[in-house]
Amino acid sequence: MVHHHCTVVRVSIHEFEVVVLGAGPAGEVFAGLSADAGFKTALVEQHLVAGECSYYACMPSKALLRPGEVLDEARRMAGVSQLLGGAGLDADAVFARRDEVIHNLDDSSQLPWIEERGIELFRGYGTICGEREVRVGDDVLVADRAVAIATGSSASMPPIPGIAEAPIWNNRQGTTAEEVPKSLLILGGGPVGCELAQAWASLGSEVTLFEPEDRVLSHEEPFAGDQVDRALRERHGVNLLTGTAVDSVTSTEDGVTVSAGGDDHKGEKLLVATGRHPRTDRIGLESIGVDGDRPLETDDAYRVKGHDWLYAVGDANGRALLTHMGKYQAWVGVQHLLGHEPSNRAEPIGPPRVTFTNPQVAAVGQTLAQATDAGLDAVAIDVSSDSTAGASFVGKGVEGTCRLVVSRPENLIVGATFTGFEVAEWLQAATIAIVGKLPVEELRHAVAPFPTRSEIWLRLSEKWEAGQRAG
Repeated sequence: MVHHHCTVVRVSIHEFEVVVLGAGPAGEVFAGLSADAGFKTALVEQHLVAGECSYYACMPSKALLRPGEVLDEARRMAGVSQLLGGAGLDADAVFARRDEVIHNLDDSSQLPWIEERGIELFRGYGTICGEREVRVGDDVLVADRAVAIATGSSASMPPIPGIAEAPIWNNRQGTTAEEVPKSLLILGGGPVGCELAQAWASLGSEVTLFEPEDRVLSHEEPFAGDQVDRALRERHGVNLLTGTAVDSVTSTEDGVTVSAGGDDHKGEKLLVATGRHPRTDRIGLESIGVDGDRPLETDDAYRVKGHDWLYAVGDANGRALLTHMGKYQAWVGVQHLLGHEPSNRAEPIGPPRVTFTNPQVAAVGQTLAQATDAGLDAVAIDVSSDSTAGASFVGKGVEGTCRLVVSRPENLIVGATFTGFEVAEWLQAATIAIVGKLPVEELRHAVAPFPTRSEIWLRLSEKWEAGQRAG
């Protein structure tokens, strides 16, 4: 049934079973799995198919970070370091590789898989204009079964005097800029702020980072923020101002001035990395009586409360603003649409998350403080990341800590944090252990090969056993 406010002159009605609003990772997965299940599917995208992560976030930022990490590692390697002298990075070559990674902001390489699945792509701004109806320009898409909102999030602007008038970078400009600014001021010491501080410092920019909390990465284990803090200052030369809130921002002829802690700091560019807000405020949700000014409240199948035909996956629901969790949520949603009852076991655990600084911070589940706050009788096992033979060859001398959070009396692993050089790939083993409800004693039987850095699991087992003996 088409509602009167959609029937405008020359409107075309298109019937589908599933309509997905937003073609980022969560929307792509929802549309792809729906089409694979035999549903006639439409995908609506106003900008680039594959979304923020592929073009303006995860992918380009890693392309900017990687060369500096390789150079650092080469400088630690006897026989290689002698060849380098004081060599720095070739910024133009780094940018060229970054542009290759983001396909020069062209999404044509993403289209074949859509066509292969028979998904119909509508390019334009989609709005909900009634129950099970999405309008894109002069087209109205009617969804027989479900509409999925996967519109993602955009950078939020803090309420700082003068910031609205200042020429600022958000994550988009911060990952796709074509020139290295002489000086860069960064607001926010979360993952984005820390990664881009390191990346631009490695390319030769003089970077100052402001973080109102006492440490960067304040949501992670305290040692993680402390180690990244030290590395940013000592290894990367970042002027890191923690415990420093910004009072005002002023535009100048040659850049921006930030007033913070009683001092003025001048910079050529200002990057704002102070969080995200969901893109749900201008997609017509008021037409169905839903408030789009905040993340959409969903049940465990990611259906919007009160609307059994409407799903919200990824950043739009505000649950876990991470690409991989959005993809998981889309899978859960489509499983539900197919009549299965997926158990959604990943989300209550806490998402796996990586900050790709050097040292990297890779964590899953609960920190010790979170576990204790949740009422668990939790203890931590800590070992140094370089306590294996493998660390003689990879990341030699990079500070790092590995922590397992264990809940007694069952001795189940409920959280893990790894810091150090390239520790991100260690995270999946911890995630499997938590999902599989593995008691920490069982780790002893998962023998790690020598001399790999994954022998860190043996060190953790030994530390646990020593603690048990000490009683």
